[in-house]
Amino acid sequence: MSHTPHELHDEFPDDAETLHELKTGSAHFTKLSDKYHELNREIHRIEAGVEASSDARAEDLKKERLVLLDEIAAMISQAKAGAK
Repeated sequence: MSHTPHELHDEFPDDAETLHELKTGSAHFTKLSDKYHELNREIHRIEAGVEASSDARAEDLKKERLVLLDEIAAMISQAKAGAK
């Protein structure tokens, strides 16, 4: 179990500029990013023992975070392909 937050800039260290462009230019990306950060903070609080949660709830949150991460990764790939 990791107690390290999984921030987007950590997940996509080579895509800081693309993340910024998407965040400022896409309301949908901003919504996804905000939801990702909300879930991420909740998972981090659970893993750090600050917030109580069942194992099933924690796993559901992690799965939801992965779905968002996949969608964010796809948007990053599309933005980079469109920039070429």
